[in-house]
Amino acid sequence: MLDPLVGVGPLRFGMDSDEVKAALGEPLAGNSQVAADGRYWMQFQDTGLTCIYDRGMIMVAMAVDGLEGPCVRVGDTELIGRVPSEARAEIHDLARREGARVRVNWSGDPEIAAWGVSMGTTQDWRRSPEGYAERQDSVITSALFVGPEFADDPYATAPIVHWSDVRQLGSNPGAWPVTPGHERPCWEWVPMERVGPLRFGMSPSEVAAALDGETPAGRIGAFPHWAFRRVGQWNLSEDRFENAGVSAHYWPHPDGVPRLGGVTAYGRTGPQVLHAGIPLVGVAPSALDAAVIQHVEKHDLGLRFSPSGVASPDGLNLEVGTTRVEDASVSEATFYAEHWEL
Repeated sequence: MLDPLVGVGPLRFGMDSDEVKAALGEPLAGNSQVAADGRYWMQFQDTGLTCIYDRGMIMVAMAVDGLEGPCVRVGDTELIGRVPSEARAEIHDLARREGARVRVNWSGDPEIAAWGVSMGTTQDWRRSPEGYAERQDSVITSALFVGPEFADDPYATAPIVHWSDVRQLGSNPGAWPVTPGHERPCWEWVPMERVGPLRFGMSPSEVAAALDGETPAGRIGAFPHWAFRRVGQWNLSEDRFENAGVSAHYWPHPDGVPRLGGVTAYGRTGPQVLHAGIPLVGVAPSALDAAVIQHVEKHDLGLRFSPSGVASPDGLNLEVGTTRVEDASVSEATFYAEHWEL
């Protein structure tokens, strides 16, 4: 049960790290980050929980994963692992009965300051009859729970941005428009060389020029030491081009100018890209995964799995992800230069 602004289940905001470990066991090795100011986060094995700590090792927030996290209730409403639209309707109904205000957070999901809850989603996976993990065509709910001092704007707080810094991402108003397939341009892809008009090694200005002079809708970058934020030279890592429906990913270059090392074609609005006749963008993830595996088996090719378990043909520097469309998900693809480490 959620005790709003107090805690979830056996955990209470204000616990120190030893008290959290006593309740949850040991954290997952290698899945934590510590900032220079003493704030950090820690993921706990087999619980689907990530605990976020302020200075003095005091827990002030926790994230619950939609796939592996525990069921969490507020009143008579279950929050975790739900169909998002169904959960949203029940949250609004309960909030109305309790006189709590519901707003839309950065991801387009409900956020209720009075409860210390900010909802989110995660890609759904299920076990096949043969026991394999299979990517579904849907998303399910996850959530961030915070104490009272962070409830007004959870994702803007110093402890939470170390875990998930969304400040440079575009906010979602709660809609997920999809460009019809016949309205998408089809881009040619030469693996590890170019995607459509974008050739790997281009500078940011050359990328913008190749996209008809479009100005980036947003830019993402970092200082060399993220924990310090403002030490050293800020380095550009990504430009978002909303009209073209792509993101350009950069890596540093000895001449000081960032160079194009990757391109993501957005699942909802990006150009279509084919591989061996298989559309990679804007299609149902389960159908795409089946088509890729069938192609690899038919031609006796190598198969590569990403850390999240997604299959792609080996040797292409291709990563096939997903993006949300309300309760569902569609595929989006990222194409990398030869020496980009996946």
